Amino acid sequence: MDADEKEIRKKTLIIMAIIVLVILIGGFAYYVYQKEQQMSDMADAFALEKEALMDEAFELSTTYEGQIARIGNDSLLALLTTEQMKVSRLIEELRTVKITNEKRINELSREIVTLRSVMRSYVIQIDSLNSENQQLRVEKEQATRRAQQATSQVTQLTRQNEQLTERITVAERLNAAGIQAKLINAKGKDVKKIDQADQIVFTFQIAKNISAPVGEKNLYFRIMKPDDDVLQDSNSGVFPFEGKNIAYSMMKLIEYDGEEIPQTVYWKIGTYLSAGIYRIDIFADGNNIGRKSFTLER
Repeated sequence: MDADEKEIRKKTLIIMAIIVLVILIGGFAYYVYQKEQQMSDMADAFALEKEALMDEAFELSTTYEGQIARIGNDSLLALLTTEQMKVSRLIEELRTVKITNEKRINELSREIVTLRSVMRSYVIQIDSLNSENQQLRVEKEQATRRAQQATSQVTQLTRQNEQLTERITVAERLNAAGIQAKLINAKGKDVKKIDQADQIVFTFQIAKNISAPVGEKNLYFRIMKPDDDVLQDSNSGVFPFEGKNIAYSMMKLIEYDGEEIPQTVYWKIGTYLSAGIYRIDIFADGNNIGRKSFTLER
């Protein structure tokens, strides 16, 4: 083999070596590129997973807040608050964890699954409690309505009893009817003027009333002067009426049997009487049973 052939062969080998080297370098570069692309894809996937976990954690935190607002049970409220704090810590860790930390991201994902499962169990308890509370509210409202109805019935019965008692009281009350007043002199003759009179004579009838209790009755008479003073003498006194003692001019004891009884009473004029409008009120059994105004002239 001459020198030229050796040179050509040497160059050919060099060229082939260069070609092989280029191919190897190219293959290695492609391998490196593929690996980098794969790592980039994995990083993108982890970033998406991390973002999805963040969204899920925020949603879970919002759900806990909503359930806390529904609770009136202190023990369950404390448990839910503790779980919500766990979600808050998990969110903070998700914010800081590196997307390349596949292991920790997977662990955080499992924690979210656990917290969601816990949340579902609490939701069931809360719904159950709310249903029970709703039933209790319904029962309470029904009991309140029944109590109100019972109270209304009692009030109505009380009012009816009061009205009945009032009607009975009115029915049993004596009535002094046909009250008349006149002046007489010392000889029992009718006169017109006060300065001619010795007594004032009052006549009336206790009306028939079969509902009134029979027996002895004290009749009290209040003779009122024009200035509203009560005429009184040594036989006058006081009697109870509407919770206080009031003065009377004269009193008469009668026996009442339910039938009409005519009555006459006399007031001895023992002091100066001015002209004007007088009034007599008659009382029995704690009631005013008759009233009459009359005029005296001088």
